[in-house]
Amino acid sequence: ILSVRPGGLNEFIPPPECPVFEPSWEEFADPFAYINKIRPIAEKTGICKIRPPPEWQPPFACDVDRLKFTPRIQRLNELEAQTRVKLNFLDQIAKFWELQGCTLKIPHVERKILDLYQLNKLVNEEGGFDAVCRERRWTKISVKMGFAPGKAIGSHLRAHYERILFPYNLFQTGANLPVRHYSSSSNCPYEGKSHEKTASSIQRWLHQIFFIPLVFVDHYMCLVCGNGTAEDRLLLCDGCDDSYHIFCLIPPLHDVPKGDWRCPRCLAQECGKPPVAFGFEQASRSYTLQAFGDMADSFKSDYFNMPVHMVPTELVEKEFWRLVSTIEEDVTVEYGADIASKEFGSGFPVKNGHFEITPEDEHYLSSGWNLNNMPVLDGSVLTHITADICGMKLPWLYVGMCFSSFCWHIEDHWSYSINYLHWGEPKTWYGAPGYAAEHLESVMKKLAPELFESQPDLLHQLVTIMNPNTLMNNGIPVIFRTNQCAGEFVITFPRAYHSGFNQGFNFAEAVNFCTMDWMPIGRSCVDHYRELSRYCVFSHDEMVCNMACKAELIDVDLASVVQKEMTVMVQEEKKLRDKISKMGVLQSRQVDYEVLPDEERQCCKCRTTCYLSGITCVCSPGKMVCLHHPQDLCSCPHGNLTLHLLCFRYRSGGGKSQSQNELTVEELRSFVQQLDKLPCNIRQAPLLKDLLNRVDDFQQHSERLLSDESPSPLELQDLLDVSLGLDVELPQLPLLRERLEQARWLEAVQQASGRPETLCLDTMRRLIDQGVGLAPHSSVERAMARLQELLTVSEQWEERVLALIEARPYHSIETLDNALQEVGTIPAYLPNCLQLKDVVTKAKKWLHEAEALQLGGRIPVLDSLSELVLRAEGLPVWLEPLSRLEALVSDVQSWKESAAKTFLLKNSSFSLLEVLCPRCDVGSGHQKAKSKKVKEPAQISKKTSTKLDSVCDVERALSESKDSASAVRQREMETLLALRASNESKLLSAESCSALSVCVCQKAPSGAMVQCELCREVFHSSCVTTAADLEYGQAWLCPLCQRSRKPPLDKVLPLLASLQRIRVRLPEGDALRFLIERTVQWQHRVQQACTDGVLEKVTDKVNTVKMSNGASSLKKEGVNGQSKKNKRRKESSDSEHSKKAKKSHKKKSKKSKERSEESKRASSPSHTSSDPAASDSEEDFSLCAAPWCREPEGDEVNWVQCDGSCNQWFHQVCVGLSAERAEIEDYICISCTQPDYDRD
Repeated sequence: ILSVRPGGLNEFIPPPECPVFEPSWEEFADPFAYINKIRPIAEKTGICKIRPPPEWQPPFACDVDRLKFTPRIQRLNELEAQTRVKLNFLDQIAKFWELQGCTLKIPHVERKILDLYQLNKLVNEEGGFDAVCRERRWTKISVKMGFAPGKAIGSHLRAHYERILFPYNLFQTGANLPVRHYSSSSNCPYEGKSHEKTASSIQRWLHQIFFIPLVFVDHYMCLVCGNGTAEDRLLLCDGCDDSYHIFCLIPPLHDVPKGDWRCPRCLAQECGKPPVAFGFEQASRSYTLQAFGDMADSFKSDYFNMPVHMVPTELVEKEFWRLVSTIEEDVTVEYGADIASKEFGSGFPVKNGHFEITPEDEHYLSSGWNLNNMPVLDGSVLTHITADICGMKLPWLYVGMCFSSFCWHIEDHWSYSINYLHWGEPKTWYGAPGYAAEHLESVMKKLAPELFESQPDLLHQLVTIMNPNTLMNNGIPVIFRTNQCAGEFVITFPRAYHSGFNQGFNFAEAVNFCTMDWMPIGRSCVDHYRELSRYCVFSHDEMVCNMACKAELIDVDLASVVQKEMTVMVQEEKKLRDKISKMGVLQSRQVDYEVLPDEERQCCKCRTTCYLSGITCVCSPGKMVCLHHPQDLCSCPHGNLTLHLLCFRYRSGGGKSQSQNELTVEELRSFVQQLDKLPCNIRQAPLLKDLLNRVDDFQQHSERLLSDESPSPLELQDLLDVSLGLDVELPQLPLLRERLEQARWLEAVQQASGRPETLCLDTMRRLIDQGVGLAPHSSVERAMARLQELLTVSEQWEERVLALIEARPYHSIETLDNALQEVGTIPAYLPNCLQLKDVVTKAKKWLHEAEALQLGGRIPVLDSLSELVLRAEGLPVWLEPLSRLEALVSDVQSWKESAAKTFLLKNSSFSLLEVLCPRCDVGSGHQKAKSKKVKEPAQISKKTSTKLDSVCDVERALSESKDSASAVRQREMETLLALRASNESKLLSAESCSALSVCVCQKAPSGAMVQCELCREVFHSSCVTTAADLEYGQAWLCPLCQRSRKPPLDKVLPLLASLQRIRVRLPEGDALRFLIERTVQWQHRVQQACTDGVLEKVTDKVNTVKMSNGASSLKKEGVNGQSKKNKRRKESSDSEHSKKAKKSHKKKSKKSKERSEESKRASSPSHTSSDPAASDSEEDFSLCAAPWCREPEGDEVNWVQCDGSCNQWFHQVCVGLSAERAEIEDYICISCTQPDYDRD
């Protein structure tokens, strides 16, 4: 049913549609009855679709928030069997040529990639390369490959085959393996040529040193011809170092390969390794449902270039089958398959689930079409399997995207399956009826035999797909299809092969079920699995025996089927045991079923689960075989084997064999009494009396234990063990078994309650579930009530605590602590409550540290403050001090940004702390830029500089004593003076300018030069910013000395004042304070020099030296300006008494200031006895206590008094305060803010 496109590509033709059923509400009420009704029609197609009544719309109950899965990766062109065969063939060809030192390049013929697999297959079918060439069939092969006749394509195909495939086929047949023949009649083409044999260099060296005689042999010998001639044509194997002539190989090579080359033997060894079994890889990332949906929708819309809901299903279907059949396009998708519903919750609502269901939807909980209920309905035989099998008894979830597929397969144990699409885009299905299963398997093995050779159970791996058109063209009677839309069921019938793919993003759920008509099919499946050595998911015999034990509870029709199954099972077992007995296996022993783990009951040959019997040998402990494979266990004589009889299912609860012919206790007692009355001695009479005595003891002991409120499980078990030796019908046995189960459960509850640190919610739920199935008893009911109450309280507190932790805004620590006190009385392991305890402990510790940080008026350090704020971010608690601390950190960051704008140059490489600290690395930048030839200045700099190791050293030096600060300043000055002397001596001692290396370019002086005012290095005007660009009177500094801006002091003082108000200590603040003090001290020294006339004397000496006029005039202007300022200040002091009333003081009257004038004058660091103005005026500028007093002048000079401990007065302008701020806020000076900090 293939049609051909105009382009020549095969177009997919959709198979016929499968039956679609729409049951009424009456039919829909009983799922198995309806499925049995439609079975005669639906099983002929293998699959069918059921549309529920329109009103049946169950809510989607899956826990979407917790659902996180890792999908499988599917490469579409590896899914199709024939395409994968071609890809595997190409991989083998590529590996073959790679080991031969060549890279495979697939040729193009008629603008199409040449199908090497088809070409190789057709040539082999025609008899091989020699036969095709001899009979000139290349044109015939080209026509079979789809090329038009008459274009001489055959010659091209022959050339490509001979070059690429012929050597590979020779390797496959072993014809390329070398045959050694070292006779004189060698066929080496170089044999007749003259060739002088000379000793190698190694041989000559051995002869000269050790006097070893020369042996004239060829260094490398061809293993085929045995000659070492034509060394340029000798190939050395990169695997074994054997040598071959390229013309001696089969087939011969024309040239020496460029890459690594392997000889024929190494090639056979490397390519003979078994291939790795094909399977899907897991994706590298996990998805939530939302994330997977976004990815899936994006993929589909990008692929088809249209919105996802507008892509026709027919287009997606044809494109899917085109992609899986081509090797040129590599499309990869992901599929979230086989996700356990037990872990994330089913899409259907379930009892005791997390999904809150409305009253009108409660009927979905018990609906037979709820996939959680269907496997365990009364009509399903899977109910009698004790284990919860994921995918069979517990549903699996499937999250699909466009092109994600499920390959051809049948269900485990050939069971039914039912699939429900909760929501999303359709799922396309293909199915074949069960009677065509063997035919379909044979067709796939015929079309892709290479795959089944390496994986005989390939179709059970769910990794192979094949085009339905191809299957139907090869004799499969019929294949059906359907599009399953949201809200629809698809049912597959026993042994019905099915496959399909998803049209887009969707969510489906599937599970297996088995009705009584499946029973004989299931037994046939076990026999089939035995032939394939495939693992059984469950034991079919065990299920039949479980059903037989409950014969009085099952339906009559089902009981009839079970009886037939039991008959078949017993007959087969009897036949196999007779066979084993005839083989010589005489030893046997009974083994309890529960004692043996599942892996020890598995036949090591066919992997079938042994249930009724098995064979072991002492030589192979832990191994067992079924009765079909006794010869595959070991090589020991059959007499050493032991037959294990695993037939405890035919015993009662105590392990006793049940029989309707057993005597009752009263019958036994009557029989013994009759024996006593006989007029003769019966030899067995004492045995019967002993039996009766033991039965009486058993009954008395039983009554005592049954009357006990809480009997010991050990005593009950011992009593049941005693019953094994009593061949009498004991009515107490059922009660004893019930009490044993109850006692074991009560013991488990007591043990769990005795360890509250391990009693989690899951343990409580498990114990309650176990207790529900127990027979009623007062002790059990009390324990259940206590356990249920504890579970309810624990669940409520877990939810409440989780709500407290996740609440926004956060709760206070008092609220959380109160909740923690109440939780502490619950004797259970509650993860959320433990998390709350940890949170409260950390919060209390944080509050204690936050309180200690500012205790006693301490000023916190920025690092401690930041670390505290960072820790608080991870605590889900409302912490009262946090907002204040965050505000402090924010203020400090703002202050640092403001200081950086004030001091740092644009794009500066220095940090603010490096700029503010004294320079301890003076000269290092200069030395790095200089040539290694200038050694003497470098040595001077090395001797004079003692660079601090890090910024931390500078910070520590600033925060230490007065001597340390002086040492830092002294070290800076010494280093700077040494650098100056070095640069000046370099200029003076140079004999010629051409020998000097100056400037940043390290070249000789030339043209206009400028000199740095600080380091005295000279620079070319063209290399640096020259003095012409500076303002008048500004000193020029070189790029290495110009580290920062130089803001005026009146801009710097407000920075220090604002930092004092923040009351957080940071290294930059200490450095700024140290810098301001140095600046003020320098001003006072200049002032003192002006007063003493020292500066005028220095100026006179400078004028005698021929220096730059600009620098001299600058210094004079500075001296004159300072003298005028002093004069103005002195003159203005006479008028200050008349202006006292105009000066604003903060909080204190002028009288109080006058009373403390003497103490202030003594404490003022700027007061000197040489200043005559200090004794003439009470309001002199020297009364300001600021070390950097700016000595303001004018009609009004505003003052402020420290509110700390010193009570000193300051000019407001000297401490960076405005009159308005001084009236509003308290002011605390530096000395009171940092009492431990000593100013220099």
